[in-house]
Amino acid sequence: MKRYHYANNISDFINESSDKVIGIIVQANNGYDIQSTQLDAWRAQISILKEVLASYEGQIYFEYAIPRMGRRIDAVLIIRDVIFVLEFKVGEHDFLLSGIDQVWDYALDLKNFHETSHKHLIAPLLVATEARLETTTIELNSHEDKVLVPIKANTEILGSVIWSVLQMGDGGLIIEKDWSEGRYSPTPTIIEAAMALYNNHSVSEIARSDASAINLSQTSSALSEIIENAKTNRKKAICFLTGVPGAGKTLVGLDIATKHLDKENGTTSVFLSGNGPLVAVLREALARDTVRRKKESGDRIPKSKALREVKVFIQNVHHFRDDYLLDKGAPFDHVAIFDEAQRAWNFEQTANFMRRKKNVPDFAFSEPEFLISCLDRHKDWAVIICLVGGGQEIHTGEAGISEWINSLNRSFPHWQVFISSMLTDSEYASGRALDEVKSRSEVVMKPELHLSVSLRSFRAEHLSSMVKKLLDKDADEARKFLGLLKNKYPIVITRDVIKAKDWLKKRARGSERYGMVVSSQAYRLKPLAIDVRTPVDPIHYFLNDKHDIRSSYFLEDVATEFQIQGLELDWVCVTWDADFRSTLKGWDTYSFKGSKWQRIIKEERKSYLKNAYRVLLTRARQGMVIVVPNGNPKDETRLPKFYDATFEYLKSIGFEVL
Repeated sequence: MKRYHYANNISDFINESSDKVIGIIVQANNGYDIQSTQLDAWRAQISILKEVLASYEGQIYFEYAIPRMGRRIDAVLIIRDVIFVLEFKVGEHDFLLSGIDQVWDYALDLKNFHETSHKHLIAPLLVATEARLETTTIELNSHEDKVLVPIKANTEILGSVIWSVLQMGDGGLIIEKDWSEGRYSPTPTIIEAAMALYNNHSVSEIARSDASAINLSQTSSALSEIIENAKTNRKKAICFLTGVPGAGKTLVGLDIATKHLDKENGTTSVFLSGNGPLVAVLREALARDTVRRKKESGDRIPKSKALREVKVFIQNVHHFRDDYLLDKGAPFDHVAIFDEAQRAWNFEQTANFMRRKKNVPDFAFSEPEFLISCLDRHKDWAVIICLVGGGQEIHTGEAGISEWINSLNRSFPHWQVFISSMLTDSEYASGRALDEVKSRSEVVMKPELHLSVSLRSFRAEHLSSMVKKLLDKDADEARKFLGLLKNKYPIVITRDVIKAKDWLKKRARGSERYGMVVSSQAYRLKPLAIDVRTPVDPIHYFLNDKHDIRSSYFLEDVATEFQIQGLELDWVCVTWDADFRSTLKGWDTYSFKGSKWQRIIKEERKSYLKNAYRVLLTRARQGMVIVVPNGNPKDETRLPKFYDATFEYLKSIGFEVL
């Protein structure tokens, strides 16, 4: 599949008529209506580049696709050993921050995810054709990865800018064929992935394809095969997909949900999650993206309508449950994907909620059992896909995966069961129920149903392993994994939150998103202007831009494990409070009640707090800073001894001190 609408060597491009170039671009646009303003913009770009490139040899591409972002670069130039990324603002007099971030994002996408761009100098250029500009700045950024800081140019100085950048090269030559055929292995955020999949991109287009992550496509194919077999043979099947944090479980779930949005043929699917912030953020992101795309194509759609359409595709599992508590019929959907299935409620939590909130005093099901019973109402076939994260239970009443298996054993002997071969791992809390389910007649162990490689941290596959060992107090093993990711994925520690914020701002480029995260029990960070009791709106926090004080960029609001589970940021500041304290014997766990810390005694609550820190420490895609405050000897709730041992433990593992 070609990633561009037009490609040619520069000399042939110059000799080709502008009408022919535009015709090729339009033809490649899959028949979509093209606005006259877009045609005029292409004509202006072609004219400018024909004049500027008259003395150069190389390759030119128009409308070069960045599937991860759902956008296309206006033009890419390959000249000698430099990759030029050009974003044109035809008729513009100003260089807006949004345009600078846009072209920087394009350049970083090529640097990070396009194999044959990794080692080359990349020059992002923002060309505001009517801007007043006699000179500009050309400089490398502090990351030293051969991506220049975005260069501002107008029509008059564009030629001299290209010449100046070429003087910074090493004199080598990029082989065009090798470059254009280079493997594109992106790692999208879950928000980017949802938008791309919703707009008919395949998982192979937007996800890594290297050997270590190849099972992402294999897993998706295995699930699709199970669905087709269930439909053909009128069977009911449940699948348990496991994976390490950030391995792409939600990505696979969204991929399956979008593939089977087929109302005409009765294979409509629904993506269900009990994670309210994740549902809200994904719905809002898809709605905003739909409105933007429609506007760019010359069409209009009210955001309210876009949201209504998205809500059919992504639903809150509790709303789904409540709907079918009243409606005794079979769901419209034959395929239900339950995200973070290990967080479904046990019998006690479900019955208590139904009695208090829904006035159903005699509710006799756990949440998994009731959800399976809803899909079991279908007369012909149904498929449930449970996405299971290890060590992710963070709230009272979350049953782990054992209750799903117990429910199957107890009430649904006729369902086929497809199990990840890793469900035996203690992290997935399957317990003795797994041994019992193996005695069923239709149980299939499938290795494809486990995702073992973290894709969230595209710079460091070993992050989740390092965090696991750190929290298990296995310092030697944590140190080994830190050594494997140290040169790719910076992690620093500090006692100073101001230094941490400054570090985040300096590391982030373009629209790379950064923010602060803390435990929901971190009540004594308030003197540091971190008030965990101030509610954060996840839509504003994760989606709004740098101008919005409610966004993560302002570093004023903080997300807890409840807001950020299932989501991610590029750069993260984890601020550690005295709720989770390192000792020589392990971790001491506390909650803050009234005016003092109280020790947590129950093993279940200890586990929830440990898992909360697991979530917080695995949210960053590119790097993180961990703040362990100094405390205050005059404040009995923030004594230095509450924090010092934790800082020393992290320091002993080998994290760089900021």
